[in-house]
Amino acid sequence: MRPRLTGRGVVLIVAAAGAAYALYHRTDAYRNGNRLFYREGRPNRAGRAFGAFWVAAADRGLTPSYSVALETVGHRTGRRTAVPLVLADHAGEQYVVSMLGERSPWVHNVRAAGGRAVLRHGGRREVRLVEVPPADRPPILKEYLVRAVGGRPHIPVDPDAQLEDFERIAPDFPVFRLEPAGSTSP
Repeated sequence: MRPRLTGRGVVLIVAAAGAAYALYHRTDAYRNGNRLFYREGRPNRAGRAFGAFWVAAADRGLTPSYSVALETVGHRTGRRTAVPLVLADHAGEQYVVSMLGERSPWVHNVRAAGGRAVLRHGGRREVRLVEVPPADRPPILKEYLVRAVGGRPHIPVDPDAQLEDFERIAPDFPVFRLEPAGSTSP
């Protein structure tokens, strides 16, 4: 007979995992591309499991309001998939950023779907994602890195850097503005 895990046990496991992950953030492996979860810019098995955990937490509204799950329809498979993302706030608007750049499958899915997607955080909200031109991305990327600690190893600019440094990398990291699902702005 397996021992049952009580509420206190779950809390202890989550706290231990959180403490271990916080310590990992201080290592060179994290600073040099978050190698625990990513290999060559793609999530490995641990990265996919950790992402699934955050998607489930966001679905239940257990994450901060800026930590959401983005649901898209696969542009090749037609299957619904969800990834955890951090929302960036800038000038009264909300944005999603691809910390892995153009290689992120969700970027291709959003483009193929004409910007249609679903944000999940304790509920579902249909949205339209409008791609931001590279020239307008630097201040958004800076705001994103202030909030998205997990994105820092993937974007080669310090969050405290000047906007000129963000201009250099802006074309490599797609940014999308959130709009209501029925909007038709360019």
